[in-house]
Amino acid sequence: MKIKYAVVLICTFLILFFSQAAWASNQIAGSSDTLTLSLENDAFGFDNKDRHYTHGTKISWLSRNLSNYREIEWLPGFFHTAIDRLPVIHDANRLRTLSLSLGQSVYTPEDRARTDLIFNDRPYAGVLYMGLGLHSRNSRFMDSIELVAGLVGRHSYAQDIQKVVHEWTDTLIPQGWEHQLHDEPIVNLYIERKWKAKRLGHAEGLGFDAIPHAGLAVGNAYTGINVGGQMRFGWNLPNDFGTYLIRPGSDANAPAEDTDPRFFQPRHRFGIHGFLALDGRAVARDILLDGNTFRKSHSVNKEPFVADCIGGVGLIIHRFKITYALVYRTKEFKTQSKEQYFGSISISYTF
Repeated sequence: MKIKYAVVLICTFLILFFSQAAWASNQIAGSSDTLTLSLENDAFGFDNKDRHYTHGTKISWLSRNLSNYREIEWLPGFFHTAIDRLPVIHDANRLRTLSLSLGQSVYTPEDRARTDLIFNDRPYAGVLYMGLGLHSRNSRFMDSIELVAGLVGRHSYAQDIQKVVHEWTDTLIPQGWEHQLHDEPIVNLYIERKWKAKRLGHAEGLGFDAIPHAGLAVGNAYTGINVGGQMRFGWNLPNDFGTYLIRPGSDANAPAEDTDPRFFQPRHRFGIHGFLALDGRAVARDILLDGNTFRKSHSVNKEPFVADCIGGVGLIIHRFKITYALVYRTKEFKTQSKEQYFGSISISYTF
């Protein structure tokens, strides 16, 4: 999947939401929603070829601040009953938000021209999913609980999307999708905490901050733990909880307070910063490598520990936050030929 695909999506996003900038000029952070489009692709990095994790798309919405999750009236009653029993999320001294997300991820082996089953390379696989997240924060901490449900297999439509894009860009269409993982519903629960360990500088001007995180995932799609953090340095740093790759619990782009540059006076709504991040994972189960849970399918021996090293740059322009990151990912399975590089682009709009 080439850059043309990403450009079309980004331009569509900008056209739809930039027209609302004037309408949003007098809002405050607590009464604003945030919409984020995230794209990840190996064409955005050094590899420029489809292999392993080849593409990810995610669209997410993060609500305004809520005094109680029952303000979201369209949620079914049993959801509210379950939410009321959750710890931490209902702390009266914290602000609450809710997020919804829709995403798709695509995975292929390294040799896309082969039609036979490549036993020592990762399975063809696609994931189509929706997420419902609850977030509770104060000025220093942000706790997230996210429930993700979706489908792995043929009806994730990863094969169809990849075929259309490769026909459009006149590039090799991967030939081995008949060996992809079988259809299987997935349900996963993710819990993560982010905290601002250090912040130097004022709201305006040069600043630095450090944001560690730690999380837990349980489900038939993925089970494991992760720890990591990021450091940011720049001019008019966003007052949020950082920039993350596509994954559950990553909706942290919303301004936490009015001291975010997205809420400065219009002529001062600009910021630029660089960031470095590290995320390490201990993996107990990964359906994309271990194969289907209840049916025999292609699988490989996964690595128990995987790490991402990330470097990037972020821009604040009016109500937009735009980031680009280059990602180095260690080997995910024993017979993987080499580590992977890919790029990540994220555009958030607060309105």
